[in-house]
Amino acid sequence: MSDKVDYLVEVEDLHYAYGENQVLKGLSLRIPRGQTVGILGSSGCGKTTLVRLIGGQLRPASGRVRVDGQVVHELDNDGLYALRRKIGVMFQGGGLFSDLSVYENIAFAMREHTDLPESMIRDLVLMKLHAVGLRGTHSMTTGELSGGMSRRVALARAIALDPMLIIYDEPFAGLDPISLNVIAHLIRRLNDGLGATSIVVTYDVSESLKVVDRAYFIADGKLVGEGTPAEMIASPNPSVHQFLNAEPEGPVAFHYPARSLTEDFGVS
Repeated sequence: MSDKVDYLVEVEDLHYAYGENQVLKGLSLRIPRGQTVGILGSSGCGKTTLVRLIGGQLRPASGRVRVDGQVVHELDNDGLYALRRKIGVMFQGGGLFSDLSVYENIAFAMREHTDLPESMIRDLVLMKLHAVGLRGTHSMTTGELSGGMSRRVALARAIALDPMLIIYDEPFAGLDPISLNVIAHLIRRLNDGLGATSIVVTYDVSESLKVVDRAYFIADGKLVGEGTPAEMIASPNPSVHQFLNAEPEGPVAFHYPARSLTEDFGVS
């Protein structure tokens, strides 16, 4: 048997900037197929930018992103559309269509991307909702859902087409401890059940390290640490150590660069 690792996502020397703000500065990482991985880092480090580059919403200034062997930014519109059909995304905040019912939110992708009859779509929608424990909400409006329920419906929509890759952008933000724990374990269970690959983009250390196989830590636009949860916790890298232990002092400064106090207030 071969020991060669099958990588679903390969990021090579990736650079990207918003105007003068250089966000990614030569980022490289590889994500094994079939695993649940965490992309960690402080706010503004480039996690969401990386996700958008993987999905083709952004084009890199240089470097490349391969997904399932295809260079994303080299695909034409038809190729990119076909690739995105294989990717499910749980957006930050859920991103449900507010004028559609729970049922219609899940059915939307099935109607858009398949020719399945309505009877089969109905069964599939109910199955996806059942997988996240919300089959009984199918006729509800999104406004009737709690925050945790809304996230679970968004999760059901992300897996509607049994994607090969599922991306979760800050799935734990703003949730109470019970909902957070439920979502975290659903991510793990659904990934294993579907045989998919999951990328969890988050700054929530405790929950993410409970459910991922590997974690990648981004700081200053580059990958500065990767490994299993145990390896990350034991990492000697100052940026990783500061982040995982929530320490105020370290490479990530609390104060944004500014003029001295003397210049602004006339005091020393």
